[in-house]
Amino acid sequence: MTFGETIKKHREAKGLFLRQAAAYLEVDTAFISKIEHSERKASREQVMKLAEFLGTPAQELLTVWLADKISETINNDKQGEDALKLALKKIKKK
Repeated sequence: MTFGETIKKHREAKGLFLRQAAAYLEVDTAFISKIEHSERKASREQVMKLAEFLGTPAQELLTVWLADKISETINNDKQGEDALKLALKKIKKK
């Protein structure tokens, strides 16, 4: 599930409208809609505000948001998969 799908799921489960989320983030409704459809990216600050607005643990939203960023980076680079394998080895050493 993408970050946008996760946001939409939580928002709809709470019966909240796009315009309410937009007002909370001080952006227009189209911006939130584009985030939910993975057409725009939220900033880390916006992720934190969305977590607060939705009453969702920030850790959960940040994890999904970061996973989207990583997968996009990997998918857009020919050496992405090799770089990910190397990064995982480095992480496991710590």
